Amino acid sequence: MFPTPLEKRPRSARITYQAFLPFALFLWLLPLLAVAIFSIKPGADFTNANYWGVPSSFEFAHNYGQVFFNSDMPRYLLNSFMITVPTVIGAVALSALAGFALGIYKFKANIWIFFMFVAGNFVPFQILMVPVRDLTLSMGLYDTKLGLVLFHVAFQTGFCTLFMRNFIKALPYELIEAARVEGISEIQIFWHVVLPLMKPALAALAVLIFTFIWNDYFWAVVLTQGPGSQPVTAGITAFNSEFRAMYHLMSAGSLVAALPPVAMFFLMQKHFIAGLTLGAVK
Repeated sequence: MFPTPLEKRPRSARITYQAFLPFALFLWLLPLLAVAIFSIKPGADFTNANYWGVPSSFEFAHNYGQVFFNSDMPRYLLNSFMITVPTVIGAVALSALAGFALGIYKFKANIWIFFMFVAGNFVPFQILMVPVRDLTLSMGLYDTKLGLVLFHVAFQTGFCTLFMRNFIKALPYELIEAARVEGISEIQIFWHVVLPLMKPALAALAVLIFTFIWNDYFWAVVLTQGPGSQPVTAGITAFNSEFRAMYHLMSAGSLVAALPPVAMFFLMQKHFIAGLTLGAVK
């Protein structure tokens, strides 16, 4: 039923795997390498159809200088932080509370409330485009960072609650019972008993949600317009003029936009892996 581990396969299979692994890795990294090469090319190379050849000149300083000092990229980056950070805090906080309630307390509607959180993850978000846009217009939240934050918090809380509820459900219930015997209130049980045990899960969830929201393009285009509130994913398209697409600046801006989630992952890598694997082996 399960595939045979590589160590137990014939030597020929292991050699074939080791030979094809660098090739597969190169194919996987090829789009990123292409963007990195494009980001140091002059705009004339694209006009002359020199897409994959050696750059006619290396314009690293010029291209990235244009991105940082002659465009609205710093403002778009700030908008992304102002949207992503509150969303991560709000979604993780709400899901921790909801997961605690659904994982610890036993009541009749427990499974139905949990089902509502889970069911929201199966709704294709594209069909919500028109009603969500109309809702933000009627509430005066269209083209505002607050509107994006509220929407992302509402949309991500379902997945986060599923993650948190299952994590809390796996914790030893004897800890809760012992705390109640000592006369500790439910709020103190959550704050002093459950929350410290949830740190790996909170870190893993924070990295996931940060990446999801930072890389969101669909809702950034649907609910915002202009540099006042657009995040960096939508702001990169501002490098396109009416008659010309500046691919070299878009590539440089894309690499700059990719740095924060990558840095977030490496900073939280230890906690992220611990949060995903905790409870996998008992």
